[in-house]
Amino acid sequence: MPSFQKVAAKNKQGYKWVCTVDAPPDPITGKRKQIARRGDTKKEAENRANKALEDQLEFGIDAKASKNMPFEKIAWEWLEIYAKGPVKESTVRVRSKEIKVLLKHIAAVSIDKVTSKAYQKILNDLDDQDYARTTIEGVHVTANMIFEYAQQHKMRKDNPCSNAKIPVKKLTVEEIENTRIEDKYFEKSEIAEFLTCAREHGLPGDMERFYLLVFSGIRSGEMCALKWTDLDFFMYELNITKTLYNPDNNMRKYKLTPPKTKGSIRKFQLDETIVDMLKALKIQQARERLANKLLLPEYHDKNFMFCHENGYPLVPKNILNRMARLLKKTTISKKATPHIFRHTHISMLAEAGVDINTIMKRVGHDDMKTTMKIYTHVTDKMKKTAAQKIKNHFGSILNF
Repeated sequence: MPSFQKVAAKNKQGYKWVCTVDAPPDPITGKRKQIARRGDTKKEAENRANKALEDQLEFGIDAKASKNMPFEKIAWEWLEIYAKGPVKESTVRVRSKEIKVLLKHIAAVSIDKVTSKAYQKILNDLDDQDYARTTIEGVHVTANMIFEYAQQHKMRKDNPCSNAKIPVKKLTVEEIENTRIEDKYFEKSEIAEFLTCAREHGLPGDMERFYLLVFSGIRSGEMCALKWTDLDFFMYELNITKTLYNPDNNMRKYKLTPPKTKGSIRKFQLDETIVDMLKALKIQQARERLANKLLLPEYHDKNFMFCHENGYPLVPKNILNRMARLLKKTTISKKATPHIFRHTHISMLAEAGVDINTIMKRVGHDDMKTTMKIYTHVTDKMKKTAAQKIKNHFGSILNF
């Protein structure tokens, strides 16, 4: 039976009613547990107490667990557990950034008070603030995992992310006309111009690095992690087993981690010319390494293929800066990062007639959508020129 108590309150009538009902006993200690709720009337207080009891019986919701539990506290609590799972450190860092985006909106809100409507407004606001769609998608994934964690621990009965919609921007005519798949990779003439620039104006090591990126399609982080033992000079094979993680761009604070995905662990053949170029680099580096070991007592002797004078590996930021420097000396107007060489390699393979499955395995199962777009675009261009090629070779037969 519910019990009632009148307590002082700052409302018009000067008091409220508190209704207390019995809840299931503590499953561990067996001690009696009760649920108390307030209301302006006995009926209101009783309804609230019964509703809380129903939630606990049906969903296992622990009112005490969710009361005064701000979203911020639960978010960081979830991340701490998430980080101990089979996830890369770089992924944890991304999740942390996504949590900080959410905290700008609901940091102090109790975990059980975030409604579906309020959550949808967060996604809409991010879209209005011109956050990239990929960023909004990442925030949504992180929020979903946090609220699932809250459900699992009986802090709320539903997940406000369940039916949320990520806003879709409508492209303007100008954006459609200016969005070209060709901007995602270098054309043959641009490859030639950039590599010529690397040979003639590159800093030490630039030529070897950029030729390797163009003719292998590896990620810049994978290249920075390469050691000489990863290259088989006799079989012309490159073995990709790791990537370099260095969020602070401090060469001494690098970490070698597994590649982006399982499919990124791969072995493939390089062109003989590239291997010979790297062989010459290794010989030169061996001479310099001997001198640097004598001059630098803290020489980092870990056999990295691309490293500073002190032996520490280059970081992706170094490659980005070297590329930006060279691009300024060319006529190339595309906004490009080292990742464009990955797409460029895909276009080269497609133009060479390599099938899509082989391409995907060689580049380590990169973004399927982008890869397919580039592959389709290049092969379609080849089909369009096929008729002209036939005419060029057999045009005389058509003269009748």
